[in-house]
Amino acid sequence: MAYTEEDVYDKVRDCFVEALGVDDEEVEKGARVIDDLGAESLDFLDIVFRLERAFDIKIPRGDLENQVQTSMGEEPYEIDGVLTQVALEKLRAVMTEVPTAEIQQGLKTKDIPRLFRVATFHNICVKLLQEKGELAA
Repeated sequence: MAYTEEDVYDKVRDCFVEALGVDDEEVEKGARVIDDLGAESLDFLDIVFRLERAFDIKIPRGDLENQVQTSMGEEPYEIDGVLTQVALEKLRAVMTEVPTAEIQQGLKTKDIPRLFRVATFHNICVKLLQEKGELAA
């Protein structure tokens, strides 16, 4: 099956509505998963599980952080739990849906989940569907 980006967003939104018990209108691409939609860590697992079932994909845990760390080579990712300047730059490049003002000096690794938007999950699904050849051109 070939999905359009709109199809993907509709299914992503449905997964958020089911997992979090929120209204459709609340699930906007820019909505912060924790701060705006009230998700907790277990909810992330539920959302990922629902997305994997909906699209028949496998979402690797920690994928965004792994992408950043892999792209850094020998540069340190964090020091005492705080992301380095290089890590911040790489994270901005990977999470383009997040306003750059939120990825600033002093960001702690434990706070990265607070950056996640509905669009983050949409983008991950789109990427994985592209890799499977299931995204309409």
